[in-house]
Amino acid sequence: MMSTQLLAHDTWDGPGPWWPLFPLFWIAFFVLVFGVLGRFGRRRWHRGSFAGESRLAERYAAGEIEESEYRERLAVLRERDT
Repeated sequence: MMSTQLLAHDTWDGPGPWWPLFPLFWIAFFVLVFGVLGRFGRRRWHRGSFAGESRLAERYAAGEIEESEYRERLAVLRERDT
């Protein structure tokens, strides 16, 4: 008798009309995260500026180029990247 009475007084009406918002929220979240990472992370790698800056820094550290030449070439690399 007790279980029948509990089932008769169940007031849960289901997930409601807003349940599609949860998957849409997660989809929007992942699109935003991958969009930001793709825009700012991968962009510089594809253009090779990290590789160029790294090689330039190695040459400067090894004493192959002077500071003025290092700064000039670094400015050119960063100018091309924007």
